[in-house]
Amino acid sequence: MPDIVAVQARLDPLFPGLMGVRLTALAPDRVTAEMRVRPDLCTAGGILHGGAYMAFADTLGAVGTFIQLQPGQRTTTTDSSTKFMAGAKVDTVVTGESVALHRGRTTMVWQTSVRNAEGKLCAVVTQTRW
Repeated sequence: MPDIVAVQARLDPLFPGLMGVRLTALAPDRVTAEMRVRPDLCTAGGILHGGAYMAFADTLGAVGTFIQLQPGQRTTTTDSSTKFMAGAKVDTVVTGESVALHRGRTTMVWQTSVRNAEGKLCAVVTQTRW
């Protein structure tokens, strides 16, 4: 399994790096990260955009799958479902925890909970990865 520094280095030049995703823990069945809510990731009301929640969560599920791939294997999201419950204000930090619900031979299912700075659940994203 790659270490967290190596995985972060792979993310940094890509879209997750552009968004500011920072990994905080890495295990085969759990990935955690944080992301600052910047104005360019927000709606006009200064609240984190729904697409930013989804991209953040997708990244965590992708990382959880990626660290388990054999050389030459790849992964992609085949299904994703998001439920929104609350908002995250600009200039705060959201945290995400992605947990493996299923780790099979050909697919994995990850569920990511995104919380705002007050710890309130903002979104739950469930994704299937091939």
